Amino acid sequence: MANGVLIIDKPSDWTSMDVCAKLRGILHEKRVGHGGTLDPMATGVLPVFFGRATRAVDFAMDGEKEYIAALHLGVITNTQDTTGEVLEQRPVQVDRAALEGALAAFRGEIAQIPPMYSAIKIKGKKLYELARSGKEVERAPRHVTIHALEILDQAPEGFPREENTWYLRVVCSKGTYVRTLCHDIGAALGCGGCMSALRRTRVGDYTLEGAVTLEQVQAAADPASLLMPVDTCFAGRPVLVLKSTQAEKKIRNGAALTLPTAPGDGEYRLYGVDRAFLALSRVEGNRLTVIKSFFEV
Repeated sequence: MANGVLIIDKPSDWTSMDVCAKLRGILHEKRVGHGGTLDPMATGVLPVFFGRATRAVDFAMDGEKEYIAALHLGVITNTQDTTGEVLEQRPVQVDRAALEGALAAFRGEIAQIPPMYSAIKIKGKKLYELARSGKEVERAPRHVTIHALEILDQAPEGFPREENTWYLRVVCSKGTYVRTLCHDIGAALGCGGCMSALRRTRVGDYTLEGAVTLEQVQAAADPASLLMPVDTCFAGRPVLVLKSTQAEKKIRNGAALTLPTAPGDGEYRLYGVDRAFLALSRVEGNRLTVIKSFFEV
């Protein structure tokens, strides 16, 4: 039985669910989930959770994300990236100063209209299904946060080196469409734009430094040995260790605890007396409650 997290460096032309299906077969574990969809053209960090660790999927999806994106100016497509049909081409007269000026309006909290080619459901239908049948429906703007948005001085390794293409580092909140960001920046510049490449470099505390390829997983004598423990998903939270088996028993039975001393309000990684990870917990005053448990039941 596989329990834990694999940080996959997703290859292009694979969907996130393709990766999960492949790993389900390799590790022989039915319970598999991923921490944030990447479009098929995108590469990079895809946390994949196995077994009891799948209970952490929502927390990974809610985490901050970092990307490197190629912004191709002068081209507008129906998918907002270069995989789609070209709708319009325009001349480009944009220098670095003009682009820097345009980026200022896209930092902080912004509103995005989700693209038609997305998996968002409206009245039970996925938008991309409607788009493929030639329909377009009104979409309500969504508020997302762009924590950082900066121009890179040169093309990252593996990215297209094309005329009228700029390379951006984007740190953003859950729900951000980077291709929509590229489209909207192009619109603000007046020449239009789309995304020609995307690489995710971080999801929460997971980065490319800890990632493995599907080929590495397949080649491993024991693929389960590559799994990281699920508490790595909460590495940014402080640690709280229970001092008695009686307290641990209460937690395992779903009860709240009254702590002898107050460690400070907030979320904690909670461990048993044997230092086994039990749960993500919350402390308010002297009261400790479980947000999500991760011990086997």
